[in-house]
Amino acid sequence: MKNRLRELREWKGLTQEELAKLLGVTRQTIISIEKGKYDPSLRLAFRIAKFFGVKIEDVFIYEGD
Repeated sequence: MKNRLRELREWKGLTQEELAKLLGVTRQTIISIEKGKYDPSLRLAFRIAKFFGVKIEDVFIYEGD
């Protein structure tokens, strides 16, 4: 699954550390999501989308199997 987290984070002018604190996760979690090495829980995915004021599918792009 691809994502636009880095793009959205930079658009808001936030560092990985700042975004992590705002979402209640570690900086490593943000790094892993941005690199595509970790797919967040559904709960976290919705929190991310809500934080940026977009739909979940605007952050995470499913590319199939």
